[in-house]
Amino acid sequence: MTIIYKIMPEALWRDAEAGGTFDGAPVDVADGFIHFSTADQVRETAARHFKGQSDLLLIAFEAEVFGEALKWEPSRGGALFPHLYAGVPVDRALWVRALPLDADGSHRFPELGQ
Repeated sequence: MTIIYKIMPEALWRDAEAGGTFDGAPVDVADGFIHFSTADQVRETAARHFKGQSDLLLIAFEAEVFGEALKWEPSRGGALFPHLYAGVPVDRALWVRALPLDADGSHRFPELGQ
């Protein structure tokens, strides 16, 4: 099993829970796919795109459940990132955890699986 991660504002996830499906954050909608990261990529994603932001969640998913809608495409430095070309049923989340800030504005991550 390959675990992939999505960082998002808690309010956005709670709205998705109410509707049953997450269709993407504004950046996802603009890019035409939902951005995910692997365990090796997610800390840099947080540092680049979410530094200093509070009220964030880290949500884990099993990559394989998305089937062919999940594409591994080159992004930062040519690394392959998981991009989902579909909505995410919220009940597919393996877990949802807070992503708190440390004093320096970086995020404190839970232990991650691969």
